[in-house]
Amino acid sequence: MRRAAWALAETVIARMPSPVPGRLAVLLVGAGNNGGDALFAGAILRRRGMAVTAILADPHRAHLAGLAALRRAGGRIVSGDSVSSDPIAALLGRADVILDGLVGLGAVPPLRRSAEALVVAANAAAGWRIAIDLPSGIEPDTGREIGAVFHADITVTFGGMKTGLLFAQSAGDVHVADIGMAPEQCQPSIPYDTSVMTDADVGWLLPQPGPTDNKFSLGVTGIVAGSARYPGAALLAVGGAVSARPGLVRYVGTHAAEVVQRWPEVVAAQDVPAAGRVQAWVVGPGIGIDGAAAALMRDVLAADVPVLVDADGLTVLAQIPSLLADRVRRGMTTVLTPHDGEFARLFPDIDPAGPAGRLGVVRAAANRSGAVVLLKGHRTVIADPGGRAFVNTAGSPYLATAGSGDVLSGLTGALLSAGMGGLEAAALAAHMHGQAGQRAAAAKRAGASALLDFLI
Repeated sequence: MRRAAWALAETVIARMPSPVPGRLAVLLVGAGNNGGDALFAGAILRRRGMAVTAILADPHRAHLAGLAALRRAGGRIVSGDSVSSDPIAALLGRADVILDGLVGLGAVPPLRRSAEALVVAANAAAGWRIAIDLPSGIEPDTGREIGAVFHADITVTFGGMKTGLLFAQSAGDVHVADIGMAPEQCQPSIPYDTSVMTDADVGWLLPQPGPTDNKFSLGVTGIVAGSARYPGAALLAVGGAVSARPGLVRYVGTHAAEVVQRWPEVVAAQDVPAAGRVQAWVVGPGIGIDGAAAALMRDVLAADVPVLVDADGLTVLAQIPSLLADRVRRGMTTVLTPHDGEFARLFPDIDPAGPAGRLGVVRAAANRSGAVVLLKGHRTVIADPGGRAFVNTAGSPYLATAGSGDVLSGLTGALLSAGMGGLEAAALAAHMHGQAGQRAAAAKRAGASALLDFLI
C-alpha cells in the first residue's frame, strides 16, 4: 500500500504546475484498501507542502492506518455524509487535483448514493482527476460504465493491467505502477484473462527472411477481392499483404491488370483453381454478395489452408452458414474480421452491448463459430474458440475510413501464410495496423491507401 501511495503521489506531483506547495489535493475516500491508498498518498503530498483534504464517503469504515498517517502529516478530514452541501462542492471546485479512492476492484456498479454524489461533484470540477486502480463506477472485468462514473484524466493501476481498463472510456491515460507484484513473478493456476500485443512483440513475432528461405518458404498469400463496384478493395487488400513481406502474393479477381500494374511482383489468375498453391487465403473485400461471390467463397473455403473472411465474404457466410460449419468439421483455421454491423448479421442472437461486455461477446462468437473472431472497433478484440483473447490498444481515428479493413485483411492473411496461428496473426496484424494509423495521423495522411506507407 505504501508503494502504491508513492506511485500515486509521484503522478500527482509530476503534473502539478510549480510551485507545488500550497496546491490543493482532495481525496475521495471509500472503505477498504482503495481508500487506504488515497489516504497514504495524501500524507505524502501533505509532507511535500500541498494542502490535503480527505472526504470520507463512509467515515465508520475508513482505513484506520491511512487516516492516522494523514492526520500525522497535518491533513484535513471531513465527512462526506452531506455531499449535497455547498461546502463540499466548493471544496472540490477549488481542488488542483482530485484522487478517486472510493471503490476498488471488488466493487460492482452502480455506486451507492453517497459515492455517486461525490463522483458527480468531482466530474464538475476543473482540477486534474486521478483514479486509483480503477475509476469508481466502472465494472472491473468488462469496462462497462453503469450509472455515475468518475471521469479520470489518469488512472494509476498497480501490478498489472486490469481487463476493464482496456475498454473503459473514462479511464483516461492508464499508467501501470510496479509495486513489487509484477505478473511475471506470479505462477497463476489459469492463463491470463487477456493479452495485449506490444511494439516489442512485432520485432520477434514478425517473420523475417533467412539465408536459406525462398518465396515459397516465406509464405504464399492468396487474395480474392474487388469487383466492378469496389475496385479499390483489390488494391488495398493486396497492398496490405505485400507490406508484410510474404514470399509471394497471388491475386484472383476482376482487377488483375490494376493490381499487377501497382505491384508487378503479384501473380494474377482468373479463378481460384487456376491460382496455384497458397499457404493462406483472404476472401471477401469488395467481391459483392451475388451468386458469383458465393461461388468464389465455396472455392476458397474448400481449400485445406487457413482462410480469412472479411467484408462481403462475411455477408455471404451469414447467408450460407454451412460453408463455415464444413471448415470447422475439417479442423481448418478460419479467421472472421467483422465490424459491428457484420457481426450482427453473423451472430444475430449475440448482443454486442450485452452484460458480458465486448470481450465476452467475442469469446462467445468464437466458441460458437469455431473460428477466430476479430471484432473491429475503438478497442478491436480478437478471440479463438478456446477462449484465448487479445485486445488491441494501438490505433487512431484515422483508421475509421473506407478500405482500412481491406488493408488489415491482406496484412493478416500474409501472416497466416507465413505459418502463424489464427489468433496470433490477427492480433499482430491489428497491432501493426493500429501503429500505421498512428503514424498516418502524425503525418496528417488521410485515407486507407496512406496506411500502406506506414505498415512496416
